[in-house]
Amino acid sequence: MRQRKDKRRNDQNKLIAQVHLLNKVLMRYNIEGLVDLLSKPFRLVYLNFIAGIARGFGIAIGLTLITAVFLSVLAKIASLNLPIISNFIARIVRLVNEQLSTLPY
Repeated sequence: MRQRKDKRRNDQNKLIAQVHLLNKVLMRYNIEGLVDLLSKPFRLVYLNFIAGIARGFGIAIGLTLITAVFLSVLAKIASLNLPIISNFIARIVRLVNEQLSTLPY
């Protein structure tokens, strides 16, 4: 009889320890905030909309800066008038002109 009580108490203690561990994990990952967010769909849509605008703005600014740096470097290289690069650009221009001459307008 005493062994059953001890076993039951031991099982209860293990269960309580697991509940405390689960509570710590849920608090660490902020599950409460996620459940709160999912229970308010308008807020979820609003936050996703704002995040999308910010992401799009960041991509536009970043792409503009990268393109400006690339074009600046390309302009400096073109101003050096290197034969290898000049031949490459001339070949591209020639191919474009040939392609344009074959198009029926």
